[in-house]
Amino acid sequence: MTTHHHRPEAEIALRVKAIESLLIEKGIVDPAALEAIIEHYEHQVGPHIGARIVAKAWVDSAFKQRLLADGTRAIAELGLTGFSSEHMVVVENTPDVHNLIVCTLCSCYPWAILGLPPTWYKSFAYRSRAVIEPRAVLAEFGLELPETVEVRVWDSNADLRYLVLPERPAGTAGWSEAELATLVSRNAMIGTAQVQAPDSVVPVTPEELAL
Repeated sequence: MTTHHHRPEAEIALRVKAIESLLIEKGIVDPAALEAIIEHYEHQVGPHIGARIVAKAWVDSAFKQRLLADGTRAIAELGLTGFSSEHMVVVENTPDVHNLIVCTLCSCYPWAILGLPPTWYKSFAYRSRAVIEPRAVLAEFGLELPETVEVRVWDSNADLRYLVLPERPAGTAGWSEAELATLVSRNAMIGTAQVQAPDSVVPVTPEELAL
């Protein structure tokens, strides 16, 4: 994606570190509490949660039907509903339809399922252009779709969040849920990417995932 959608990550990281240090120095933030929050969002919630939902839908057709009919209830079945993910709608990518998620007013985002929102998702450039010229935005992410594929843009808000159910890639017959989940990226669940076929990728065993 072009740089006008976001500042370089290194610059943003430096700004965050400077603010963090200042808040700790002035006693406004407890370092232990801050570490606990970071730990929570790095390991307990994040894109791996959404990837579990996608993989479950890929291997369980009954769950997939429930997920598309009532995302909130189906996700709750797995015990994965949390902050900013209480009300969810899941939209499915197909060979004929590609879905893209945006929040035009601010940056509403399913934190419990996808973790911290990426910088570009919150930028004015993405929030405005995703609606006006979604194909151009997708192309900047490296995703160029045929004209025959319809692009649908879904606008999240304070009451409702969306999640893209990507197409399952070819070459994954026989893969377990855990193995499939390793292929699913955050961007694929927002709609700015597709899940790539594994080709020569060796499936990761559940035992290896637990390490």
